[in-house]
Amino acid sequence: MAFPEDVLTEDEHVVLHLHPHWKALIRPILVLVLAVAAVAAGWLLLPEGSGGTIALYVLAALCLALAFWLAVWPYLVWRTTHYLFTNERVLLQQGVFSRDRRDLPLTRINDHSMHQRFIERLLGCGTLTIESAGERGQSVLHDVPHVDRVQTRLYELVEAHHDKHSLGDGEMREILADMRDGKPLRDPSA
Repeated sequence: MAFPEDVLTEDEHVVLHLHPHWKALIRPILVLVLAVAAVAAGWLLLPEGSGGTIALYVLAALCLALAFWLAVWPYLVWRTTHYLFTNERVLLQQGVFSRDRRDLPLTRINDHSMHQRFIERLLGCGTLTIESAGERGQSVLHDVPHVDRVQTRLYELVEAHHDKHSLGDGEMREILADMRDGKPLRDPSA
């Protein structure tokens, strides 16, 4: 499920589009394999006759329910969780039937940090915490693939956005000189 491009502004472009790390799919895959193995074992080992057939159907129904709950649903959650980094903001979206989205403008990001446990370092993922100005404060992104590179890229995005939308020393000196000389102010972006 691709992220819809219509949520982006006119001059905005996607820099990184991530889902949580694939390690989130290990348990669902194991559950699916075990469910198939349990049904296959039941088919081979249960006695023939009406009792064995009923037991096989009950086992198959139970395995199907568990596979949906512990395998298909986590896959859908993983697939519909988006970490989107653009040149203007960070969008966090999740939800299978309902949808929650949080936009963090780059101008409001105060701090960001990453944390990796030992196993996460081996797998190449970790947790990224983004601190932003506002009511909700921190946003925690779990199981971010290549979290060290993502944090570095986020730093570069914040700095580039800041540089683009602020005046440099030379531009400020020109404006102050123009004001001293009585010249009309001009648009620095022109």
